[in-house]
Amino acid sequence: MTRLRVQNALHLEDLLSGSRSAKVREVLGEEAFRRTIAIERKRTERTNEPFLLMLLECVDHRRPGKFTHALDNPMTAFLSATRDTDVIGWYRQHEAIGLLFTGLAPDCKNTSLDTILNRVSTVLRDDPSFEQFNEISISLHFFPDEWNQDDSGSPSNPVLYPDLHQVEKGKRARQNLKRAIDVLGSVLLLILCLPLFVVIAAAVKLTSRGPVLFKQQRVGQYGHYFTFLKFRSMRDRNDHSAHQQYVTQLIAGNAERIAQNKNGEGVYKLANDPRITRLGSVLRKTSLDELPQLLNVLRGEMSLVGPRPPLSYELAAYQTWHRRRVLQVKPGMTGLWQVTGRSRVSFDEMVRLDLQYANFWSLWLDLKILMRTPAAVIKGAY
Repeated sequence: MTRLRVQNALHLEDLLSGSRSAKVREVLGEEAFRRTIAIERKRTERTNEPFLLMLLECVDHRRPGKFTHALDNPMTAFLSATRDTDVIGWYRQHEAIGLLFTGLAPDCKNTSLDTILNRVSTVLRDDPSFEQFNEISISLHFFPDEWNQDDSGSPSNPVLYPDLHQVEKGKRARQNLKRAIDVLGSVLLLILCLPLFVVIAAAVKLTSRGPVLFKQQRVGQYGHYFTFLKFRSMRDRNDHSAHQQYVTQLIAGNAERIAQNKNGEGVYKLANDPRITRLGSVLRKTSLDELPQLLNVLRGEMSLVGPRPPLSYELAAYQTWHRRRVLQVKPGMTGLWQVTGRSRVSFDEMVRLDLQYANFWSLWLDLKILMRTPAAVIKGAY
């Protein structure tokens, strides 16, 4: 993000080309403009053509009316100084104007920045009410943006994601019901599986050194980290470099299938992982090592149904479009990938299944996935 304060003495070379004849252009309202930003993110994911979001904000947020009045005259100038493919609208109604410069050339960030800054400075300089702009701040936000890998794991520039926390009223009610089902289901399963918890915990403790539970930082919805729980299936204090190398190849599409199933079907898995104990191999095949995640569900960090939560080094290797799987829905214990493809599909295909689930999510879909999960677990075990 680049930020500057517009001063009266601002003078940059005028790179604006072409006429600035009046055009009939629409200034979008806040809801429509924020929805357009979300659409442009998806377009960039497909085309790799970045876009730039420019925000003009009132420095004194206690006087939004002054900001609106200050933009009355130059609004027309901004519309005429931008391309027909660029979009202008309210990022925050009467407080922040946004301009979307779309379809920029990849790898030309600095050139695009200089050109757009000069365009805007020309508009402001030529406007007769330029002295009113002392209290207006301009900020520039490029997409794709960098993500925080060491802190929260979330997008480093939330300005580019204004739609993430906006939930439609009807969908909010269904999400509340989904959360109620998660709480009720996790409590009932914890009670029913309590004897199994005791048996597995004792077996883990007796067969290998180390704690019963394996705790790991995973990336949840919106990129926030949480402590992920499993029954320990590996030897204590392992080197994870081999796994990191494998998943990096898998995400890049360079991993090879291995014939591991009895039917000869190829799967994407790290073969002969020396970190896994003999008991751990059984726990993994039967998915019994996943049972402690019911506590993650109860705490609201996961859902019964959703995409699997990635590790931080997996997220670091993601392509831009892969990130949507950790933005749109909460991670889950089981999901569409587990009951349809599991390790038999490539990473890209897994992400597409996760996005399909997010786009067409319903309580009925959750129920169907939950009903198909036991059969998928048995199939994976044998």
